[in-house]
Amino acid sequence: MQISYDEGNVVLTEVRDFDLAQTLECGQCFHFKKLAEQEYAVCAFHRLLRIRQEKDSVILFDTTMQDYEMIWRDYFDFGRDYGRIKAALLQTDDTLKEAVETMQGVHILQQEFFETLISFIISQNKQIPHIKKIVETLSERFGDDLGEINGMRFFAFPTVSQMCNVTEEDLRDCKTGFRAPYIVDAVQKTADGQISEAALKAADTAECEKMLTKIKGVGSKVANCCMLFGLDKRDAFPVDVWIKRIMEQLYFSGKETDKEKIAAFAKTRFGSYGGYAQQYLFFYGKTVRIGAQNQKIKKV
Repeated sequence: MQISYDEGNVVLTEVRDFDLAQTLECGQCFHFKKLAEQEYAVCAFHRLLRIRQEKDSVILFDTTMQDYEMIWRDYFDFGRDYGRIKAALLQTDDTLKEAVETMQGVHILQQEFFETLISFIISQNKQIPHIKKIVETLSERFGDDLGEINGMRFFAFPTVSQMCNVTEEDLRDCKTGFRAPYIVDAVQKTADGQISEAALKAADTAECEKMLTKIKGVGSKVANCCMLFGLDKRDAFPVDVWIKRIMEQLYFSGKETDKEKIAAFAKTRFGSYGGYAQQYLFFYGKTVRIGAQNQKIKKV
């Protein structure tokens, strides 16, 4: 990959194994808007970015090389060799071949922990458009104004200190529903140090999950999402309804299987590559394999 700076834009060329739309739309983040085909506005780490992909080139508009190096390079995981990761996964398990090849451009984003935690608490029993709307509303009401793109204003996700005085009633006004007390508890535990990002990062995956599930309403799935997307623990393997279905189809002969058994199987099968396998399987299972089956059922 080559990097250059052109009239205020960071330009990446010869980009391999990356698809901007797949990466943003695969269900791992919620704080972005699609502007055009392969063009998005992304809010992260108190920054607003307009980004576009043109074949094997990626343009980060109106940003500095310093911001690219300090924020966006890691956020989009451009420094990691995904070709090697996919090759290693397929060498271990060729059952993944169709999923990996279909969703070959997915990168795992390295997101801000607190935003990831609150976002995935919100995600419980919610569709992605609804999650995105709640994240947007929380940001507008309690976060800082980041600026404007194409006539639309964007706001940073609120910090822990900005959320400290937010009440359950305030959160329910933002359509969080039954998740409001869970969010309040997560904010309180983060603010008083019971939940420490440094301690979570230092812990192994099993211990980290135990620490995160001390937060009200945080179970194994939300904890594993936080570990994978907000704490850079690439062996985490979140099991939700979509992963459960695709794993049952591919590895358990279509039989109903407990989520705990699926998680244990994934840990043994994929090891340190569990998070990558999960993302390829999740996006593929939801958009291609199971989606196609549902279409057949509707037609019948």
